[in-house]
Amino acid sequence: MSPIVLVTIAATCIYSYVGLNNPQYFEKYKFNVGAIKNRKEYIRLVTSGFLHADFMHLFFNMLSLYLFQEAVTLFFGDIGFLIIYFGSLLLGNLFSLLIYQNQPWYSAIGASGAVSGIIFASIAMAPNEISVNFLPGWLFGTLYFGYSVYMMLNPKQWDNLGHSAHLGGAFFGLVYSVALHPQLAMSNLLFLGIM
Repeated sequence: MSPIVLVTIAATCIYSYVGLNNPQYFEKYKFNVGAIKNRKEYIRLVTSGFLHADFMHLFFNMLSLYLFQEAVTLFFGDIGFLIIYFGSLLLGNLFSLLIYQNQPWYSAIGASGAVSGIIFASIAMAPNEISVNFLPGWLFGTLYFGYSVYMMLNPKQWDNLGHSAHLGGAFFGLVYSVALHPQLAMSNLLFLGIM
């Protein structure tokens, strides 16, 4: 595993731990439409990606990142990994801001947008190389995408997970991958079309 990926995972775990044990810190840095739009707290577009609802949420995101990061660092290098990770985090949260712009109560946390970008960039490059619970990567991605759409269209006030961020992040990861490696992405067009 690349040192950049390791640092990303470590930083996310540390900041998530602090957030889980400090409610004021958590509230100050989570994604919140009202705080971003009305108080111009744009830093939340990034900091929310380092907070998680609980240890299972953190574990699932970091496990997913670990499972899919290798293809991304192989095809794009460490700088490409960072571009996809933070570009997906930012675009995912901007998409959430657009979708929920009239719901100032809407809040979300998690690295899911960033991780979605890594997952979908990885699948675009190597759709059959990665498997999750014996599901090929492209099928996992399709199911994950469907679940995210459903949850985005049916938001719950108690659900702090950024389901719309999954979609924005996935979009960034796919577009970046196709833009940098169009021939390889085209050779995987069937899988990309299914997703």
